[in-house]
Formats: sequence, structure tokens, C-alpha cells
Amino acid sequence: MGDGEMTKKMGWEIGQQLDREKTWIERLMPERDMLMAAFWGVVVFSVLFLVGWWLAGNPFEATKRIASPYVKARGWVGTNNWEIIWSVVALSMLFEFLDASAGMGFGTALTPLLLLIGFDPKQIVPVVMVQQGAAGIVGAFLHNEFQNVEWKFKPMSETVRLWLIIGGVGLVMVALSVTAVYKVLQLPKIFIQVYVNALLLFMGLVSLFQLKRRERKYRPWLMAFFAGLAAFNKGLGGGGYGPVTTVGGIISGVPAKAMLAVTAISEGTVSTFSVLIWLLMLQSGVVIDYILLPSLMMATVFSAVAAPYAIRVFPEKIWAYVVPSYCLIVTALSFYLMAPELIKALKLG
Repeated sequence: MGDGEMTKKMGWEIGQQLDREKTWIERLMPERDMLMAAFWGVVVFSVLFLVGWWLAGNPFEATKRIASPYVKARGWVGTNNWEIIWSVVALSMLFEFLDASAGMGFGTALTPLLLLIGFDPKQIVPVVMVQQGAAGIVGAFLHNEFQNVEWKFKPMSETVRLWLIIGGVGLVMVALSVTAVYKVLQLPKIFIQVYVNALLLFMGLVSLFQLKRRERKYRPWLMAFFAGLAAFNKGLGGGGYGPVTTVGGIISGVPAKAMLAVTAISEGTVSTFSVLIWLLMLQSGVVIDYILLPSLMMATVFSAVAAPYAIRVFPEKIWAYVVPSYCLIVTALSFYLMAPELIKALKLG
């Protein structure tokens, strides 16, 4: 890194300074501003839970109860009946905490589990986008308040620049992928899952291999490539965004704590935009179902607030190992869950 880059405000100095100056026990003790930030985070998610409660009743013509296996088993076909699904709440709480603290796992791991339970992709992908949009934007605020990262616009910090690069490329790619898969190509979901998981396996292994290096050269130009891949994955199946963005950032030389914060705000931006794309597609005959939204938002109230706090407490070197290792675990779980369907598809082929 040259002298010009050294003097530039990167945005991750605050987290590095916190690691140097305070022990993990000292970082564990919350400050008053942190408690207030956590309170407002809980308030926002609670309001969104109430909005999800209203939307689950499908109050609009383009939102209908889709006759998925789960809905058929409950006898809800042709009705607007729904309930809090506690198994989904438990799974969502676990994977949201892991997602927000390791930058991945919510859409990538939860989506195939929800498919296995018996939900339709149009009951899963749109609500995952809503949940991830809210969790990412609120998470970015909490990362700043918990001193994991700084967002500076004047002069622009490197963290903000990364967000604009990742978010800008992501907005274009997610629009292409959402409309291509669900409106034009109608690709079988199993082939989408194979592609995403093969990509994650490769990136997780590369990131672990690079841990042998003492210092990774910062290469921001790589993030435009990873951002495009990540957003394409997001539009394809609601998952695969966090792993590619987070692991890609670490491969590009961004410190792990800072990259987790950048991933949060970038995923929040791209997910919110993808929700708008889905809303536009409603005008052309696409139907979605918000049955899962209250359960997902209930899980988010705690997990999305606790995760940035956990990132503050534990040191940078731990997250440098946790992120790629968890990426491989998520990949293995996803491969396991999709194996029966993949075998069936290959036999039919």
C-alpha cells in the first residue's frame, strides 16, 4: 500500500484501534450510545414485523396464497390464512445471527431449508429480499455505532467507496438476474443452486489458502467483479450474495470486520432494490405470497442487533478465519440439502 493510500481515511481504522486499545472484556461492556442504537434497531424491526403481519394477509390483488405443499397440508389453498411458523422463526434467528456476524448464510442456507419444508420460491425469495434489505441497512448503522467501521462522505472513506462500487454494480446485475430467471428464462432452481454452491466452495478455499499470507494487498478493483457475481446470485435465488461479497472482499485485502459492515450495507441496498423489481413485476402478472414475512421479521429483532455487537467484541484475526470457514460449512449444508433433488434431476436427464 502506497504512502497516498496510507494517509487516506479507509474507514476501518476505528475497528483496528479498538482491537489494539481494549481487551475483549472491555469491548464487551456496552456504552450508552451503543445501548440507544440497539434500542432503535429493535424498534425498527418491531415496526417491520407489524407491517409483515399485515402483508401476510395478502391485502393486494397481486399477493395471493400460493398453493405450495406447506399451504396444501394446512388446508389454506384459496384462503388468506396464515400463522407464525415457529420452526421458521428458530431457523431464521440462527441463520440471521450467523449471516450478520459472518456475512453470509441467511439466503444461501435458509432458502433450501424452506424449500425442503414445503414453501414455493415465490413465498421465499421476495420475503428474504425484504428481510435482508432491512437487516442490512439497520446493520450498517449498528456497525458504525458499535465502532466496527466508519462511514465518512467528506472526505469519502474507502468503506463508503466500496459500498458505492458494490451497490452500483449490484443494482444493475440484480435487475438482470431477477427478471431473467423469473420472467424470461424460467430456469430450474436446482441448476441455480449447483452454480451458486460451486462458486462458494471455490471462494472459501481460496480465502483460507490466502490466510497464510501475513498481509493481503488491497485491490478494490476486484470488488466490482465480485459485486457483479454476488448480485447475480442474489437475483437468482435470494442467496449467495453475502458469501461472495464478504469472502471476495477479504480476498481483495479488506479487513474482515470492515468487510462484514460493507457487506451489510451493500446487501441492504441491493435487496431493497430487488424488492422494487419484484413490485414492478407484480404489474405484469407475477404473484407473490408474504406468508413467511412475519416469521422472518420476528427472528430478525434479536439476531440482527446482536451480531454487530459480537463483531465488536471478538478480534479481527478470529473473523479472518471464521468467515471463510463458515462459507465452506454453508456450502456443505447447501450441497447436502439439494443432493436428493440433484440426483433426481440427473436421472431424469
